[in-house]
Amino acid sequence: MVFLNFNLADAWSGRRAIAAMRMSCFVVALWPAGCGFADEEASADVTTPTQFASSSRPPAEVEQSVSALPPQALPGGETTFLELSPLSALSADALSQPFGNLTSEERLDFVVGNSFFTNPWVAAGASTAGRDGLGPLYSAAACQDCHIRDGRGHAPAGPDEFLTSAVVRLALADGQADPVYGRHLQTRAVPGLAPEARVSVRWQESPETLPDGSVVTLRRPELVVTDWAYGEADAGLRLSLRVAPAVIGMGLLEAIPPADLRAYAELQRRDGLVGRVQAGIALAGEPEAIGRFGWKATQSSVEHQALDAFANDIGITSSRIPNDVCTETQLSLGCADFPSGGQPELSRQVQHAVVFYARHLAPPVRRQTEDAEVKAGEHLFTDIGCSGCHKPSWRTGDSPSSRASANQLIWPYTDLLLHDMGIGLADGHVEGLASGRHWRTTPLWGLGQVKAVGGERAGYLHDGRARTIAEAILWHGGEAQRARDAWAALPERQRALVLSFLKSL
Repeated sequence: MVFLNFNLADAWSGRRAIAAMRMSCFVVALWPAGCGFADEEASADVTTPTQFASSSRPPAEVEQSVSALPPQALPGGETTFLELSPLSALSADALSQPFGNLTSEERLDFVVGNSFFTNPWVAAGASTAGRDGLGPLYSAAACQDCHIRDGRGHAPAGPDEFLTSAVVRLALADGQADPVYGRHLQTRAVPGLAPEARVSVRWQESPETLPDGSVVTLRRPELVVTDWAYGEADAGLRLSLRVAPAVIGMGLLEAIPPADLRAYAELQRRDGLVGRVQAGIALAGEPEAIGRFGWKATQSSVEHQALDAFANDIGITSSRIPNDVCTETQLSLGCADFPSGGQPELSRQVQHAVVFYARHLAPPVRRQTEDAEVKAGEHLFTDIGCSGCHKPSWRTGDSPSSRASANQLIWPYTDLLLHDMGIGLADGHVEGLASGRHWRTTPLWGLGQVKAVGGERAGYLHDGRARTIAEAILWHGGEAQRARDAWAALPERQRALVLSFLKSL
């Protein structure tokens, strides 16, 4: 089977930038272990070009075995990226593959979008036409800087490490933006301009003793901000560390009918859950829509999510978000003196490519779905109440923005609703209908690939505090307290069964 190793190093000047594409092809023996991945045990090295299968569909003999799998083994339905088999080894590129039902033309759009998602942007005035306009204040130079191999970012290991794949959200006590520093703390700047501040993270550890006497060490971040460049911050400023989430399956989540989300929120109330639909969220000029993306579901669509990140994380303006993030105070102190990369800086063609890419990253096929321990863990997951919020499956509806996402049975293990997760995870930030204690239920598909894709540093929860899935469970509080306590009270063997199930996702 042939795989293509794409490297689009130069700018694109049109939808068909074939001349800018260097393709090195190599042949892999028919369906060897790893299915086109150079090294199943590879760590997260974002400098290595992503390997894409030249076709997402397997040979006929493998397709027959795939057809015999239970539906939940194909979390994205027809869009699922089919590895060698459900038993294939973990891979560093498992979350970077295109939907399995894209056409050849759509796969080309996907690869072009990957280039602009992966490669860094530069400051305006550089010779890299079509990829300039970075900053002048920013947090990252490329999408992949935070979404490592399309997976999760890393929280800083300690106070001496720079913030690289996480951001700090800012808010006053009433939820409003800081008048000087806005809503995002920009820790980088183009030459000649000072970053807003320097951030370091100190981890505070504490033991958690389970009913059987087992002890798990939990940690929480303590943010230390120094070197404020544009004046001291408001005394009541609240800081929230946010690690980038994985971006697989977003087009499918976007295609879940709004009525179904609202109906499920009503159904939950019978079980004592109070899931909230994040409503009233939309880009300028669009009708109000349901929030689906972001840690507090503050973006309504994949386009909304992508353009918000371009503006607030990279400093790239678009037709929908046309202004830089500099506040009035910063503009008066030099932020306005730097050239723009265009009006807007993100062209229509590049915007289409990046949004198409983000919309069509495939959930990988599950492994070991018929394993007895995995099946036992799945039953326990449901019995102790985890599936109330981590809803296993949905049926997508019609999808004008993504032909491939329409009418699929998917298994993301999320309800996309906001839930009170307790004081332990609270960050004090009010965002739309989310209070400081509310978080969107994180999709669990691809959970078993987190370490293979992002390395051992990849963590869990909104700020990466949980180093293991067990730690993440133990941080659940609020509406999830009952399920958390039920898991903690299980015998060690049964707790391990639940973890085996989660690692199969």
